[in-house]
Amino acid sequence: MTEQSQASPSADLQISGAVFTTRPVIMGRRGVITSGHYLATAAGMRMYARGGNAVDAAVATGLALSVLKPQDNGIGGEVPMLIHDPKSHRVVAISGQGTAPARATVEFFRDKGITLIPGNGLLAATVPAAFDAWLTVLAEFGTLTLREVIEPALELASDGFAMYPGLQRSIIQHSEKFATQWPTSAAIYLPGGSVPKIGDRFRQLDWAASFSRTVEAEDAALRSGADRRAALRAARDVFYRGPIARAIARFAAETSVLDHSGASNSGLLAYEDLAGYETRIEDPVSADYRGYEVYKCGPWSQGPVFLQQLRLLEGFDLRGLGHNTVAYIHTVVEAAKLAFADRDRYYGDPLFAQVPMERLLSRSYADERRALIDAARASLEIRPGEIDTSATAPLNDGGVHRRDTTHLDAIDADGLMISATPSGGWMPSSPVVEGLGFPLGTRAQMFSLDPAHPNCIAPGKRPRTTLTPSLVMREGAPYMVFGTPGGDQQDQWTLQFFLNVVEFGMDLQAAADAATFHTDHLPSSFYPRETQLGSLEVEGRIDAETRAALAGMGHRVDTAPDWVNGQVCGARIDVESGRLEAAASPRGQTAYAMGY
Repeated sequence: MTEQSQASPSADLQISGAVFTTRPVIMGRRGVITSGHYLATAAGMRMYARGGNAVDAAVATGLALSVLKPQDNGIGGEVPMLIHDPKSHRVVAISGQGTAPARATVEFFRDKGITLIPGNGLLAATVPAAFDAWLTVLAEFGTLTLREVIEPALELASDGFAMYPGLQRSIIQHSEKFATQWPTSAAIYLPGGSVPKIGDRFRQLDWAASFSRTVEAEDAALRSGADRRAALRAARDVFYRGPIARAIARFAAETSVLDHSGASNSGLLAYEDLAGYETRIEDPVSADYRGYEVYKCGPWSQGPVFLQQLRLLEGFDLRGLGHNTVAYIHTVVEAAKLAFADRDRYYGDPLFAQVPMERLLSRSYADERRALIDAARASLEIRPGEIDTSATAPLNDGGVHRRDTTHLDAIDADGLMISATPSGGWMPSSPVVEGLGFPLGTRAQMFSLDPAHPNCIAPGKRPRTTLTPSLVMREGAPYMVFGTPGGDQQDQWTLQFFLNVVEFGMDLQAAADAATFHTDHLPSSFYPRETQLGSLEVEGRIDAETRAALAGMGHRVDTAPDWVNGQVCGARIDVESGRLEAAASPRGQTAYAMGY
């Protein structure tokens, strides 16, 4: 194992379009944006046309995504972000993660006989963080008003959009539950008592009415002479201190929902939890990799696991191994197993737990851990490192419960970059709050109930989530932002995208198109926390000979369809030429990039 020197990619890989890609790399000079739905990307482009910057475009896109992809994210969920601000030359993390209610304690769940927090219903609701996060970045880094950036989302909710296969599949899957248990969800997702057909106009009138109230509050504040920031605060207060907060608290207290505990439970969220909530702007964590400075959100997310994988992999000649060869896939997967074992043992909200981040990201620690990788055999053990802490491993139980996420990235000509991963508030996991048009999240399912674990539930604490946007600088200049939906797999698929670009010289679209692989050799972050030791799932475009060789090394190989895993979006800037680029994976058939 040797440290690979910085080298130029091969000439054929440097040429955009030298290999077939499903879509072109989108190029522009004023602004680019890419997201998990083409109509959301178009919403962001409208902000550029209005003279807005990358953050204005991202906020419009994010709000539109909460209307367009309720199966993957919602305004009752969360949205971690990373932003490079060219004015201050600073990278910041926006927590965008809701906190546990004041009543959410280990004792509460123990008294109910619950050993694993349910993945559905109302018990797992944290404070809805997404709306405050969008307003916070709009106030701090944007230029437009809420009325301007939310206009496309309100149009999509009130006028409707064409029902598409991904949303329809989710409605079909959960239609019986909506019809028999969740009447407030059925009223929206089963209009007229039936599943909408592909192409039908789908409307969300309660959502539009709820957020029209926030715009009205902003308008009133501006008419009274308030400045832009104060007017945004007035809009925020409608949600967190006004009628929306009161409706959420009332619904949580008065509604009882059957959940995975086997019993019907009401929620723990109270008005005071919402009224006291504030989005945090924090320093990110980072690591340098062969001339690139890679930034991630802190250990209240799984973001540092990306950096731990880079630390392990910088000791290998990845280009020499070759893209998606047996040796390359084996090496990357074995590094992931080690990094994720540390994630599950040591990560938690650093405001509540002591997370040994400096040690976890140190090169000396990576050297120790790298020695555990057997070049010939797959590990079938979960092996966290030994660090001086009292943390213990999380509980593991059988079964699988997964939800998804979406993503967006934007860059403008000034080098303002934003990467955001909206998630939670899923339509399938919790009933729509009566009269508001959106459900609450169930993110508290990711908390441990072990008091010794850094991710143990506590009032006001953020659960350690899988949400993990990425931002890269190069020689002190802005370079790239990217991310994907995919739960525990996010920091495996995006790692491959990053390596495709910086190690193998692929353009952004080729990097997003390339066949992926991942392991579930880790306790799932979602209820009920299944672990699949030795697993290796590869897309079918990875050839049979490679798959057979990996199986011969002890990997438990499963072949997925050719185009299913992840939906990476990415954007980058060439600061010397001023060229902006963006790309979106074709997986799922909804993500698109645009620019001008």
